[in-house]
Amino acid sequence: MKSSSAILLSLLAAVPFVSAHGYVAEVTIDGKSYQGNIPNSNSVSSPIRMIDDVSPVKGASNVNLRCGQNAQNGKLVADANPGSEVTFKWVSGTGGNWPHNVGPLMTYMASCGSTTCDQFDAANAQWFKIAEVGKDSNGTWAQQQLFDGQAVSVGLPSNIAAGNYLIRHEIIALHTAMTEGGAEFYPSCTQLKVGGSATGTPSSTVSFPGAYSDTDPGILVDVYTNPSATYVFPGPPISNLAGKTARDDVEDGARPRAYSRVMGQLTV
Repeated sequence: MKSSSAILLSLLAAVPFVSAHGYVAEVTIDGKSYQGNIPNSNSVSSPIRMIDDVSPVKGASNVNLRCGQNAQNGKLVADANPGSEVTFKWVSGTGGNWPHNVGPLMTYMASCGSTTCDQFDAANAQWFKIAEVGKDSNGTWAQQQLFDGQAVSVGLPSNIAAGNYLIRHEIIALHTAMTEGGAEFYPSCTQLKVGGSATGTPSSTVSFPGAYSDTDPGILVDVYTNPSATYVFPGPPISNLAGKTARDDVEDGARPRAYSRVMGQLTV
């Protein structure tokens, strides 16, 4: 007899997921909104790097883990400040709600150095993690809120040095992650110029690809057989810039939620 996860995997494999993937349609920074581009469309000026395909990035060694499928540099750079609230609105490939509801959300930043980020090659990026969110105390993944049509907000570190940065928001969909290579990665990069007079820098950084392995416990994982198991986030710990814990908020009236990397759970 097949296990429940094997049966689920076979059913999922039979479903056409053409519209069941997506992209970042809008980023809002301290109340100012920037529209993204429909993948592989005629580009309009945006700080959000446009991808050419709504399909997921597959495999931890894929170079498209940096900013998404064949991401193109945006034409704009958005202004931000230490502590700014950055809100990401994810949609499906057809413009509806985000189609998946199982898996973590993580946020990274990388300095573009003296180059403005509209001219920066993400292959040279050195990333540090500023936020991560998994399950709440009821076992519901934060990704469910994107599935419900809400947006997610991340606060920039309050002590981050002024300069040029990419901010990389990432969804990992785990509905087919019970086999190696089955996890679906959806990264998106937005180009920032951070002002202020703070001087904080990260103590360590990682590269993409390189930060993940296809056999990491948070990437090769059966979330259905033991749904109450503690989730282990892939990648580095949250940067010293963001402190021991970080926060992602969800729009539409939801209360702020703080979460712990160690437990992999939200605390409401």
